[in-house]
Amino acid sequence: MTSSTFLRAGWRKLAMANYVVNPELLLPFVPAKTALDLWNNTCYVSLVGFMFINTRVLGIKVPFHTHFEEVNLRFYVRYHEQGEWKRGVVFIKEIVPKHALTFVANTLYGEHYETMPMQHEWKTKGDTLHVEYRWKKSTWNTFALQANPQPTSLETGSETEFITEHYWGYTRINATKTSEYQVEHPPWEIYPTTNYNIDVDFGIVYGKEFAFLSKEKPVSVFLAEGSEIQVKAGKKHLMFRVCI
Repeated sequence: MTSSTFLRAGWRKLAMANYVVNPELLLPFVPAKTALDLWNNTCYVSLVGFMFINTRVLGIKVPFHTHFEEVNLRFYVRYHEQGEWKRGVVFIKEIVPKHALTFVANTLYGEHYETMPMQHEWKTKGDTLHVEYRWKKSTWNTFALQANPQPTSLETGSETEFITEHYWGYTRINATKTSEYQVEHPPWEIYPTTNYNIDVDFGIVYGKEFAFLSKEKPVSVFLAEGSEIQVKAGKKHLMFRVCI
């Protein structure tokens, strides 16, 4: 039975900074019966900034809530079902500029949204594409990058493919219950990054466990063009956690 579509939107200009972390850091956040998903035995968290464009919930455009920024901190898991591994993401926190988005996501779906003032800037000058996302908690945080404006296709088996090709979302409801939803989109083209600036107080924004990332250098930074996406209506599983 095919799940109904809950949300349709464009996800565009996804700036992604990827950090290597100790897997033990993430174990308290791992949803029940999912396991950390590693690439070449490496555990990642990613800072991701992007735009929602032309957003429709159950086919309806909600006034003043169709175009908006999101910045999130996420990591990667997998879930074994009917002989196959589903590869998904778990969000530490998702930041949006609209209180209604936070209320609905947290109240109805058990997500971890927080509302903050946000801004973004996209501009192309000559052979440079500039993309920047800003959000304010106590002070302004910034994630900006410059890239070649000519996108390239994903390389099979690459780190970039691993980061972008997760098509499920998992949320820890409690110690035994996990919610699951599916995201559908085509593979994304990637803009080669030439420079970046990350000025983020990870401790204040995401919690003291992640404060050390403010001084860490990401192992990779890239920009994905994104695409139209569909988020399928979710379901909840009663599970027992397994860890690698």
